[in-house]
Amino acid sequence: METIAYIPSPSQGVVHLGPIPLRGYAFCIIIGVFVAVWLGNKRWVARGGKVGTVADIAVWAVPFGLVGGRLYHVITDYELYFSEGRDWVDAFKVWQGGLGIWGAIALGAVGAWIGCRRRGIPLPAWADALAPGIAFAQAIGRWGNWFNQELYGRETHLPWALHITSSTDGRVPGYYHPTFLYESLWCVGVGFLVIWADRRFKLGHGRAFALYVASYCVGRGWIEYMRVDDAHHFLGLRLNDWTAMIVFLLAVLYFVISAKKRPGREEVVEPDTETDVDADAPAGETDGDDSAVTSEEEPKEDADAKEADVENEVDAKKDEAESAKKG
Repeated sequence: METIAYIPSPSQGVVHLGPIPLRGYAFCIIIGVFVAVWLGNKRWVARGGKVGTVADIAVWAVPFGLVGGRLYHVITDYELYFSEGRDWVDAFKVWQGGLGIWGAIALGAVGAWIGCRRRGIPLPAWADALAPGIAFAQAIGRWGNWFNQELYGRETHLPWALHITSSTDGRVPGYYHPTFLYESLWCVGVGFLVIWADRRFKLGHGRAFALYVASYCVGRGWIEYMRVDDAHHFLGLRLNDWTAMIVFLLAVLYFVISAKKRPGREEVVEPDTETDVDADAPAGETDGDDSAVTSEEEPKEDADAKEADVENEVDAKKDEAESAKKG
């Protein structure tokens, strides 16, 4: 059966600008990070935080997340790098694809915790602000798999089939389910779901982030089941399916327990660290000092006035007595 309509794959995933390689996979990751930080900053400021805080903490979270994502991929697909005929140096070539979202979120959370601790900010509140942005970043990042012609599903002749043309690394040219596109669209839906639920129910203390995690796992489960690339299986299911189920249960458990123990939303998400200018000003120059001086001087002036009145009254009586004697 001929496939009349399909999604074409790019002829190459890298364009050379002179000696500089511009890789589609890397561009998708970078754009996704910028979108996540931009949206996270808007949500953080709306919650009462300061401009730039999200970006400052992202400086810690993003590198940790990239390392975690790569580690997860290399560990779970170690045969791609350490089996016979493979070059272990390829494990460091992130631009060729291979970032596991589970490792990225886990180790990225460690980096975020460090950044939040340095700023005196609760990690759950920061995670809530960033949650939908992470979903949108994943949606953008999945298009990097399109550039690399990877992570596709079973063969299909649907009008939106993905046309794979590469035959490297065991690929078989043909028409397949574009699972990268399915996951991208699912992540967009997850991002809007979190935004809606956060506005509707005023989620706090990490529950918006937990909703993002649980919702993503639901989609990742059925999308992962469609993929045909090599993966480790346990009891008939791919490793990532088991991971999705476990993480889903943990996210739901956190959501329920958090709602019972800490209902509502944080009133303050970022402490005010600005110094009090009046505290450093010289004595007598601040409003508080002026009022203090005035309050100290007024009783003294009243006492002097009363004393003067008493002396005048005594002098007047003396004058009357002397006048009476002379008379």
